[in-house]
Amino acid sequence: MDSFTGRRVLVVSTNYAPEHAGIGPYSTQIAEQLAASGADTHVLAGMPHYPAWRVHEDYRGRWRLRETRQGVTVHRRRHTVPARQTAVRRGLFEASILAHGLLAPPRVRPDVVLSQLPSLAGGVLGARLARRAGVPHVVVVQDLMGAAAGQSGMSGAGRFAAPAGGVEARVLRSAALVGVVHESFTDRVAAMGVPRERVRVVPNWTHVRAPSGDRAKTRARMGWTDDTTVVLHSGNMGLKQGLEVLVETARLADAENRGGNGSEVRIVLMGDGHQRERLLGLAEGVRSLTFLPPAGDGEFPEILAAADVLAVTQKASVLDMSLPSKLTSYFTAGRPVLASVAAASGTAREVERSGGGVLVPPEDPRALLAAVRSLAGDPERCAELGERGRAYAERRLGRRAGLDRVTGLLREALAGG
Repeated sequence: MDSFTGRRVLVVSTNYAPEHAGIGPYSTQIAEQLAASGADTHVLAGMPHYPAWRVHEDYRGRWRLRETRQGVTVHRRRHTVPARQTAVRRGLFEASILAHGLLAPPRVRPDVVLSQLPSLAGGVLGARLARRAGVPHVVVVQDLMGAAAGQSGMSGAGRFAAPAGGVEARVLRSAALVGVVHESFTDRVAAMGVPRERVRVVPNWTHVRAPSGDRAKTRARMGWTDDTTVVLHSGNMGLKQGLEVLVETARLADAENRGGNGSEVRIVLMGDGHQRERLLGLAEGVRSLTFLPPAGDGEFPEILAAADVLAVTQKASVLDMSLPSKLTSYFTAGRPVLASVAAASGTAREVERSGGGVLVPPEDPRALLAAVRSLAGDPERCAELGERGRAYAERRLGRRAGLDRVTGLLREALAGG
């Protein structure tokens, strides 16, 4: 890899380490790769808060902070963190990020700026800082904010979809290059007025290691018996995930488990998010459902591999605004993926392309439970699906290849600028 020695790169990403879920790990690994390649790398970030939507205890009460992590200089700015998500609260969150970033930008002059969306404020800040320095601005689209407002089901979000989409479109049109993590985003980005020749597909990569422990020991430690089919959902518990379908699937499993219909099915929700308390309330009295806190980096891949089925769910309205980052970890774990998502979504296309999973209609707990029963009764098919997913991850989702695609965008922008 060619060196970035002598170059200064500014990465704008609200989410950054020590966040270990969502976009944070990708922003962190990009910045650390740039630093390892010789770049003077700076990151403008928020205070760590995701996926719990609570500021990490080590950062509470801090207004501004400059720290060095793995050779990267991180400039943190305080912002609001809404415990409950509504359109107005999310708007205040974005506004506070934008205001503090404008009031106190990093005192560095970059050669190129890289922004990670979906932070709308981050995109605006990145565009402004690049314009002020007279350097290229590169945007990587992880989620589309305007589409998210229209598709997420968040209270009051519909009326903000058009304004958010308008700001997002201006940011993307002004960028030197736009990377999208899945080709299903390309048409929508082009419809915003971004020339297709400036759009590059830069898929996310697997940011966790492959499991290496004893699966039986992990199951025993988790209390999962051999005659239990464990369906695990890991990650953010937000609105767009539509996790109510798993609560209702567990409720149906309660009745079947009592009736002795096949092996016991257990649904496990592992993670955090602003919908967690609400889901706990909905699940009161449901015996076939377990909630677990987020797993540490060391045990996370082992727990994924110890499950029988890995679930990804989305509301039926979610089509082309988001691709769950958990898929890369799921495929690496080598377990079959069960996707309760719209057939026209980018998530469905990714699962189909991997060959590592099964699709069921979204928001349909009976269909989901039937698919679980079908997989539980066919161990050979489960093994085949898991191996296909693992092979897909090795072939397409390797960390080095993924990082090279993103740093390649920066090289292209610098060469053209």
